[in-house]
Amino acid sequence: MPPMLMQNRPEPPQTQSAHDRVYRALRLQIMHGEIAPGAALTLRGIGRQFDVSMTPAREAVRRLVAEGALTLSSSGRVTTPELSPDRIEELAALRALIEVELASRALPRAHIAMIDRMRVVNESISQVIVKRDAVGYLRLNLEFHRMLYLRAQAPAMLAMAETVWLQLGPTMRSLYGRMGRTQAPQGHRAILAALEAGDEPGLRLAVRSDVTHGLRMILSGEGAAR
Repeated sequence: MPPMLMQNRPEPPQTQSAHDRVYRALRLQIMHGEIAPGAALTLRGIGRQFDVSMTPAREAVRRLVAEGALTLSSSGRVTTPELSPDRIEELAALRALIEVELASRALPRAHIAMIDRMRVVNESISQVIVKRDAVGYLRLNLEFHRMLYLRAQAPAMLAMAETVWLQLGPTMRSLYGRMGRTQAPQGHRAILAALEAGDEPGLRLAVRSDVTHGLRMILSGEGAAR
């Protein structure tokens, strides 16, 4: 393993806090598509961005490589992954499996206030789509889903879903940036309707459709025409 990822000794408390801060901030940037697929990252660049030394930058990179959010070459070069269509299809299938189950578990604990908050987020999604803000779209889309899945009270399952979102982030930004959307996804309205009706089969179908249809439409080239 290249030297940049070999140091695994416990950090002093202040450095540990710094590396966790860098990890969390960089993780969100990748998940929300703020970094393009195939972009190269350096420890010095990360250190300058977050005003930290090389050690917390190295530890943050090590954790993100382990999660599949970053790719480490044999030469030690760190980049965001460039996903093949087959890999995107695989991750879409994982989203369908995990997120449908999260939504089903969340339904008995759903309440009107949560549904209203989700509706507000969905309205904000329409606004960023008009502005052609791909990063804003991804951030709000994930917020819409996370708001529901938190009610499942299944932290291990939610962590798995977030890992998939993380691996998809840069590629999703690139794909959604080519879409001609003019309104929030239809799947979101179906999810809200099923939640209001307490319709578990309808909710499972709506979530499955929402997390797979968009990706498959984009990969097939249909998204550019909408």
